[in-house]
Order: sequence, then C-alpha cells, then structure tokens
Amino acid sequence: MERITSKSNQLVKDIKRLITSSGERAEKGLFVLEGARLCFDVLNSAYSVKYFLITDSAFEKYNKEATELIKLSESSYYISREVSEKLSDTKSPQGVFAVCEIKKTNEKLSDKIIALDNVQDPANIGAIFRTAEALGIKSIITHNCCDIYNPKTLRASMGGVLRLAPKESDNLEKTLKALKSEYKIYSTVPDENAVRITDIDFSTPCVCVIGNEANGVSEEVKAASDKLVTIPMLGKAESLNASVAAALTMWEMLR
Repeated sequence: MERITSKSNQLVKDIKRLITSSGERAEKGLFVLEGARLCFDVLNSAYSVKYFLITDSAFEKYNKEATELIKLSESSYYISREVSEKLSDTKSPQGVFAVCEIKKTNEKLSDKIIALDNVQDPANIGAIFRTAEALGIKSIITHNCCDIYNPKTLRASMGGVLRLAPKESDNLEKTLKALKSEYKIYSTVPDENAVRITDIDFSTPCVCVIGNEANGVSEEVKAASDKLVTIPMLGKAESLNASVAAALTMWEMLR
C-alpha cells in the first residue's frame, strides 16, 4: 500500500474538504467516516469504499478488520500520525478513515416511517437514526434537513445511517400526499389540543412527522396530515428536544 506522510498531499486536501463541506460531499457524491467502529461498520453495509486510510498503530490494533476493509476498498493508504491529525474531526483521532460513496436507495418503504421536516441539528439527526435502528424503524424520510453525512451526524448515529435506508424528499407535502392511500399521516406538535399520541392506533401503516427544532412541523405538512398528535407533558417545558420527541413517538408506534 502507498504511504502518505505529507499534510499537503492532494488526496489529504480533498478528503479534508469532504469532511468540512456539505457542498463538496454533494458535488462529489462522497462522504468520510472516521474512527474504527464507524469505518468497520461499512463491512456490514451496502456502501462502497473508495479510499481507506489507516495509521501503522491503528493497523496493528485492528489488523483483522483493517485487512478486510483494504480488500473492500478501491484504494488504501498508510498515513502518518500528522496526516491523521490533519484529517480528524475529533480531539483524539484513532487513525482510521474511510471515504465512501453516497448511496441512492430504491428500497421499499416499511410500514412504519419517521419523516423529518427541516430538522437542523446534526446531533438530533444522528440520535434519531440511532434510536430508529434500535427500535426497529426501518424507513426514514428527510426533507430540508442538515446533511446526514455530516461527521457529527454519523458519529451520533453510531452507524445507524449506514444500516438504514434514508430517503430524501424535495417536497415533503407532496411525498406525504402520495403515501396517503397506503399510510396514515401524523404530525407531532406541542399542542394540548392535538390528539394524545397514546390514544393513536398505530397498528396500520403510518408516517409520523418530526418538525424543526424551533418552528416545528410546517403548516403545509400539517395540512397534509390525517391528524396532529402530541406527547403529553406534565412539567413546565413547552416542547421536547426533536430527538427525544422522535424517540417517544417511535416507541409508541411500535408498542
């Protein structure tokens, strides 16, 4: 394998731009995984690896998994500690990086779907993917959300983004209307006049929409919903964090 020791190497510069720029990721159709767990999660996913980079010490520590990923990758490189630190988006880099191709999914939607309407916090998106995978929600629709391939999102998802089949909608209102013949559409709102989520029968196929952290679900999406539902709260807080609201919603959907 070729060895890269210079931080000014062109490939290193290109990968750093992928890490820091969502526009670059969209243009190139590539994203970057960092850390042993995330990188080796690719071995059990449908994502293709274009470049795999690893330090000598990391290769010794993760020899078996690294050898498998080298076989899977188009190109692999040993990198110096300095290059690892240059690329890293964390305080304590493990020296393991994988550049993967963004996957266009055509997988069939499951009978329980979470739709995210303009959710902007990468940590919230990642936590929602992690919880969805844990609870068995297999389909997530995103609309106007932050980039799911943002490094913070990928870390927060604990690999959930790699194993689920996210679908991006250019027009969530239109997407939901197209699903109404097969699915019940519910939008979550912090409104005591909405139907309590505990009173909803989730036994039939359904979509539950989680809205923007500050403004909630858009008016157009609420209008396209069969019902507005709310999570009962007894305290003084006016609303829940988006990822918490999603977790509670998904639990109710699968109860």
